[in-house]
Amino acid sequence: MAVFTRITQTELQQWLQGRDCGELLSFQGIESGIENTNYFVNTSKGRFVLTLFEKLTAQDLPFYLGLMQHLATKGLAVPGPIPNTRGELFSELNGKPATLVNCLEGKSVEYPNAAQCRQIGRFCAQAHLAVADFSGMTPNPRGLAWIESAMNSLDSHLPVAVRKLLHDEVNHQKAVAERHAYKMLPKGAVHADLFRDNALMLGDTLGGVIDFYFAGVDTFLFDLAVTANDWCIQLSTGELNPELLGALLDGYQSERPLSAHECELWQDMLRAAGLRFWTSRLYDFYMPREAEVLNVKDPKHFERVLLARRQGIPLAPQPN
Repeated sequence: MAVFTRITQTELQQWLQGRDCGELLSFQGIESGIENTNYFVNTSKGRFVLTLFEKLTAQDLPFYLGLMQHLATKGLAVPGPIPNTRGELFSELNGKPATLVNCLEGKSVEYPNAAQCRQIGRFCAQAHLAVADFSGMTPNPRGLAWIESAMNSLDSHLPVAVRKLLHDEVNHQKAVAERHAYKMLPKGAVHADLFRDNALMLGDTLGGVIDFYFAGVDTFLFDLAVTANDWCIQLSTGELNPELLGALLDGYQSERPLSAHECELWQDMLRAAGLRFWTSRLYDFYMPREAEVLNVKDPKHFERVLLARRQGIPLAPQPN
């Protein structure tokens, strides 16, 4: 994501030794996002993506990289980590844990169409089915406990109206989490950040899904809601687009029908997804970290999304 950690060509050449990726030709920092340091790495065998983890530790990474490897072996279009000669999926580079993955084809889309939303819906369902035998148990790192902690840290920085809305929605989500229907929602390891810029499209075909470093165990419905809140909206207002949302849900339910409990809590999970990203953007805006290249995203966008979900939704899924 943002370039927090600089590396030299010599450091990278030494680190790549023993990996089946060819000889280094060039590399370039990727100047988007806010969480990790990423580089495109071009070698005699093709193009790869190098990630240096700025927050995640060596204890965290087996879950994320293991999930990517698991999904790749199941045939899903995700980047597979390139192991070193010892079979390790990550190792230290310039003081940070780092991994190398193959670079998938395609490009992100700013304005998806219904066919693309249907493809993303199908991928979400396929990924949810595929993790049935995945043993990783790391919880969603941006779940409700983190949101409440971030809210408390932000309180003294926020305008009164923003603080009031944030507290009100956190209280609502805490109440939702106590409901019987919520406790019955299916869970597993989910991407939890499948925005348009984390999917690569080849026309209307999905080329691959990237950036699993906010993954964690959460409800499948929350994961689908995160995706809907980015793929199926009017960007200027945050309102859901019924055609795009219908295509996403159709694609999902063609692979994995939603349960009655999931349909019941759909609006609440759309609100939860809006809250999660509004909170993280507020945190990055009011408590930024230093980086050589850093793009802090406007929290107002997800404030609009959350307000729109609180008012209602244009389409609710029905159990099959």
